[in-house]
Amino acid sequence: MGIPQPAFYIFKCEQSSPPGMPRPSCVSEGNRDLFQHLAQRLMEKGLIGTVQPVRTGCLNRCQYGPVMLVEPGHIMYAQLTKEKIDRIIDEHIIGGKPVEEFMIEKEAWDDPISPEQMMKMSGAV
Repeated sequence: MGIPQPAFYIFKCEQSSPPGMPRPSCVSEGNRDLFQHLAQRLMEKGLIGTVQPVRTGCLNRCQYGPVMLVEPGHIMYAQLTKEKIDRIIDEHIIGGKPVEEFMIEKEAWDDPISPEQMMKMSGAV
């Protein structure tokens, strides 16, 4: 018997921009421990096997940071705090209802495009 596939993946942006960069950073002095908090809460609740937290680089929504993306569902949460992470785990991951008030604003997302469309737009095809 194999290892069960996770029901959720949580991609937490861990991008830290050097001082003086024009875009904000998802990791700063005041929030460096958010990924650790996420992983610890998942372990405390016995969810670490079915929910896989993943450290990731830039998710291209710097102005909304710190951010994390929950899959399935393609739901991005913005301006994270420890308290928001706790509610996201309780209400979305355990309860099945995304926390709309913490989700990135709809204007920040366009509809997805296929790889083929992207290649045409970039002139690769």
